[in-house]
Amino acid sequence: MRQLGIIGGMSWESTASYYRLLNQGVRERLGGLHSAPLLLHSVDFAGIAALQKQGDWDAAGRQLAAAAQGLERAGATALLLATNTMHKVAPAIAAAVEIPLLHIGDAVGQALQRQGVTRAALLGTRFTLQEDFYRQRLAERFGIQVIVPAPAQIEEIDRVIFAELCQGQFQDSARAFYLDCLAQLQEQGAEVAILGCTEIGLLLEGTNAALPLLDSTELHVAMGLEWLLDGAGRAG
Repeated sequence: MRQLGIIGGMSWESTASYYRLLNQGVRERLGGLHSAPLLLHSVDFAGIAALQKQGDWDAAGRQLAAAAQGLERAGATALLLATNTMHKVAPAIAAAVEIPLLHIGDAVGQALQRQGVTRAALLGTRFTLQEDFYRQRLAERFGIQVIVPAPAQIEEIDRVIFAELCQGQFQDSARAFYLDCLAQLQEQGAEVAILGCTEIGLLLEGTNAALPLLDSTELHVAMGLEWLLDGAGRAG
């Protein structure tokens, strides 16, 4: 197996899911005592979140690019950036290393194409929903029309992510609100819903949503497993 580098900590709640799912995937495929050969650089999310709020994406990109370079020097053969929002600085990370960055948007887009989906709802942070780095990649590379919630809903979705989900709080009120948003997006013509924040899957796991749910974390992990086990990763 190749060694895979993970840039995580944004938040550590979802990074823990990456670690668990990658190891489970290797064990399921290879059996016995096999586990995933991983290198993890876990950042202090408080600093990254502050840069997000300040709009200093260049500084955030430099910090994550330095983490990527460290993982490359340590022997990683490809990288997973274990967050949707920070893929806004994916170009800076990819430019700083010679190994491929396996892009979460490509993992999502490929899954939508396989299912024949052309209109998808998207839930995520306000940065992911309001800026074009994520939606544009899905549109240009995969022909996906992305439908997002109303502005007031985006603000509450974002608040819940940072104030609750990233701190390990998964409340029934937040779950009900997210499910109501999905029902409205289904009425607007969405065929499926992309859980475009790596913590949302933890909130909605096991729920009966109005739309089929595509968990970006699980799809990204599957891409990482392909690289580890099949040697056929896709550069971002």
